[in-house]
Amino acid sequence: MVGNMLIAQSGGPSMVINQSLVGAVMAAKSSDKIVEIYGALHGIQGIFNEDFIDLRAEPDEVLLKVAQTPSSALGSVRRKPTADDCREIFNILAKHNIRYFFYIGGNDSAETANIIAQEAERQAYDMCCFHIPKTIDNDLLCNDHTPGYGSAGRFVACAVRGDDLDNRALGGVKIDVIMGRNAGFLTAAAALAKQDEDDGPHLVYVPERPFTVDRFVADVAACMEKYGRCVVAVSEGIRSPMAKQSQTPSPRKSMRMAMCS
Repeated sequence: MVGNMLIAQSGGPSMVINQSLVGAVMAAKSSDKIVEIYGALHGIQGIFNEDFIDLRAEPDEVLLKVAQTPSSALGSVRRKPTADDCREIFNILAKHNIRYFFYIGGNDSAETANIIAQEAERQAYDMCCFHIPKTIDNDLLCNDHTPGYGSAGRFVACAVRGDDLDNRALGGVKIDVIMGRNAGFLTAAAALAKQDEDDGPHLVYVPERPFTVDRFVADVAACMEKYGRCVVAVSEGIRSPMAKQSQTPSPRKSMRMAMCS
């Protein structure tokens, strides 16, 4: 299938989002199936405006420098398209003979790519749509790895390390609620900066293990007796043994941590 390629970035900029952009462009340059390589400025907004730039014209040395640069080189957008929007996007892609569409972003970006792919199939238009995970979408089921997990995990570890120092001075119980709807990757990363046995977090709760209030209270009491203080790292997606997965909250799209005393 010979045709043009379009790539765009969406959602909150991350430390490594340009690595994914450049990786896709460099691979496309070496393909004999891809003619023109376009980048849409500011995600789907750039597609609506047909605001494209020629990425094939960019020298490799420039692209490699972009790959080392944080934030979104193409510009990003926070707009969740409707099904009608996606159909309009498809019509624009077809107009430019786009046969390969790459969308870098989170959940909504994955859904956008899927709807566009379905529209292409409905209209018997050959097109491959790809979703490239961005920062920490491995807080969702069925994702093995995402490029930004390392930097996000480091942020969590450093933030909880700072909380632990505050807790040493103030005492009491400190609870850090960390992103993660169905997977505890980030919450588990809270323990990465531990050096000594009494360093926090002393307790870590992830969605993969059932959570009960009675067990939590007992754990905190035991920790207070042992250390005289307690730092807790808990995933936003913890659930009781009887809770259904469909009842879990929607994932957030930016790196946020709620600190509660």
